Amino acid sequence: MTAHQLSSGDLIADRRADYAKMLAESGDHQGAAELMAQALELVPNWAAGWFRLADYEEKSGRKEAAIAALRNTLRLNPEDIFGASLKLALLGASDTPVQPPSTYVERLFDDYAERFDRALVDKLDYSVPEKLAALIDRATGGHNFRHVTDLGCGTGLFGERIRGRANFLEGFDLSANMLAKAEGKAIYDRLSQADLSLSPDNSGLFGGLAEARADLVSAADVLMYLGNLECAFAITDRLLAPGGLFAFSVEDAADVDGFVLRPSLRYAHSQAYVTSLFAEFQLSMTALERTVIRLDAGLPIAGILFLARKPA
Repeated sequence: MTAHQLSSGDLIADRRADYAKMLAESGDHQGAAELMAQALELVPNWAAGWFRLADYEEKSGRKEAAIAALRNTLRLNPEDIFGASLKLALLGASDTPVQPPSTYVERLFDDYAERFDRALVDKLDYSVPEKLAALIDRATGGHNFRHVTDLGCGTGLFGERIRGRANFLEGFDLSANMLAKAEGKAIYDRLSQADLSLSPDNSGLFGGLAEARADLVSAADVLMYLGNLECAFAITDRLLAPGGLFAFSVEDAADVDGFVLRPSLRYAHSQAYVTSLFAEFQLSMTALERTVIRLDAGLPIAGILFLARKPA
């Protein structure tokens, strides 16, 4: 998070906010909320402060006060870099957005980029890149690919696993900082910024680049940061050459119909929802694997790995 988002611009308000954070970290969320409210009396237009107040109010059990603080956050920051609209939906104060705000996802991963690999692999037992690459291996017998497009490539964790089997490897991500980390690994032939929540014509994936260019499109641990997957599937349909493969993962929504927003602010998708998109885009399912994809607060997160093929 950049300095202008962290600081209110008022030394006294910032000091009270720091004390509030200390109280929250010690478990005194009500005291933290009271101090944060005092800080906001001095700087009522501080969007990040209202978002922090919402967190303290929610954790102290004051749901309506949390909702009011989140609405103030959105009023002051309508582009919603904090994801306040997602929190409002979880608190039952609004409908669940079909997509998270792109500005929120971009900021989230820009902030996360420097510690991303270490946090996921070492602390969260993240295993999607290895498991998805193994699924592709089993289904194709170790077949090499002419052109691989890695959607939501992040720092390149899946790219590292597929590089040896790709004649040409390109990666796209919404976060410039994640792309910089991927570039530092020198495994991609092309990297560029793109938004998978937009239609193919507006996503940034086709500016001067050929359609139907990939014989493998991947989205490893990406689609949980989207709700409705129509745009992501439309983009993949445009990217895939006839007979090409689409390999991706989702968090498993189990018996939920369609997709659901979870307290982690990630979306989970049901197998039925994904297979309905296969039918809509005329993809045939080649392989499916249910597996644990990561830990969250020490608990295993169930996921589904899919491999689908476009008609030849």
